[in-house]
Amino acid sequence: MKKLIPVVLFLLILLLAIGGGIYYHFSHKTKENDGYVNGNTPGNLYNEGLICEYDGIIYFANPSDGDKLYSMNASGGSLTKLSDDIVSYINADENYLYYVRNNVGGGGIFSFLNINTNSLCRMDRTSGKGRESVLVLDTDACLYASLVGNYVYYLHYDKETATTLYKVKIDGEERQKVSDSPIFTCCAIGQYIYHNGTDIDHYIWRMDTVNEDAVGMIYGGNCWMPIVTEDESTAWFIDCDNGYKLARVDLETEEKVLLTKDRIDWYNLCGDYIYYQKSDREHPAICRMNTDGSDVEVLMEGNYRNLCASSSFVTFREYTYGDAYYIENTPGAKVMPFDPGIAAED
Repeated sequence: MKKLIPVVLFLLILLLAIGGGIYYHFSHKTKENDGYVNGNTPGNLYNEGLICEYDGIIYFANPSDGDKLYSMNASGGSLTKLSDDIVSYINADENYLYYVRNNVGGGGIFSFLNINTNSLCRMDRTSGKGRESVLVLDTDACLYASLVGNYVYYLHYDKETATTLYKVKIDGEERQKVSDSPIFTCCAIGQYIYHNGTDIDHYIWRMDTVNEDAVGMIYGGNCWMPIVTEDESTAWFIDCDNGYKLARVDLETEEKVLLTKDRIDWYNLCGDYIYYQKSDREHPAICRMNTDGSDVEVLMEGNYRNLCASSSFVTFREYTYGDAYYIENTPGAKVMPFDPGIAAED
C-alpha cells in the first residue's frame, strides 16, 4: 500500500498539470467571430474612431484623461478606465476591443505623420482582465484599423515600404500585406470594404474580403471618404469635382445630388442627420442637416475635427487645441462641453 501512495500522488499531479494546461489553452484561445461582423461605423473610423458603441456600452478616447481608453453606458454613467493607452480607431466585437495605441506623442490628427501611432492592439472586452489581456497584433505604426470578421484591416507603416494596406487575424497570426496602395478601410459592411481609389483615380471600389481581397469598381466618380449603405443602393462622399461639397449618389442610376453649398472637411452620419465641418475662411462651423440635405443648422462656429457618434450623441474636437464638445442627436439640442471626468484607478 505504501508503494502505491507515491504512484497515486504522481498521477494526481500529472492529472492536475494536464487539466491546468487544458484550462490555460482554452481560456487563452482566441474566440473567433461567427460571420463578418464589423467593429465600428464608417463615419467614426473616418474621424479617427474615438468612439465605438457595442451592446449598449460606449468605448471612447476620454478627452478628460488624455484620450486614454474608457467605457460608459449609453446615458453617460458607469464611467470606467480600461487602459492607460492613448487610443484611436476603436473597434469592438462580442469578445474583444481593438485599437491603435498612440502612446509616444499623444493623440491628434497629425500624430501619424510623426509616426506616433506605435502599435495595433487587442484587449478582452468581457473577461474582466482588461489591460492585463492586451495582445499586440502589429508593433509597427498603424492607422485606419477596421474589423472585418476575424481580421483587422489597417494601414501599416515601416521605413522599407512606407504606408501600405495590411491585414492580421484577430489572434495575431497571418499578418500580411494586402495592397501597396494606402487604401482607407473605414467603410466595412459585412465582408466588403468600400473605399475610394488613392493611386490613379478616386472611384469608389469594393474589396471582397472573402474572395482573396479582390477589388471591383462600383462608381466612377471623383470621390473621397465614401459611406455606402448596406444594400449598396446609395453612397455619400466628398465630391472632389464640385468644390469638395458633400454629395449623395444612387449607385444604380448614378444620379448624383449635391447636399451642401459649401466645401466640407469631415462628415459623419448619425440616425436621420449628417454632421459636417463647413470649410469657410470667414465663417467655418460645425453643421448638421437631414440626410437629404434639408434643414441645415449651424451648431457652433469655428474649425473642428473628429466628428464621432454614438447612437444618441455626436462629439467633436476643436481643431487646434482639442477642446471636446458634444450634442445629443435630437431636434433642438444644444452643443455642450464633452467632459466625462476621470475614473479612479482600479
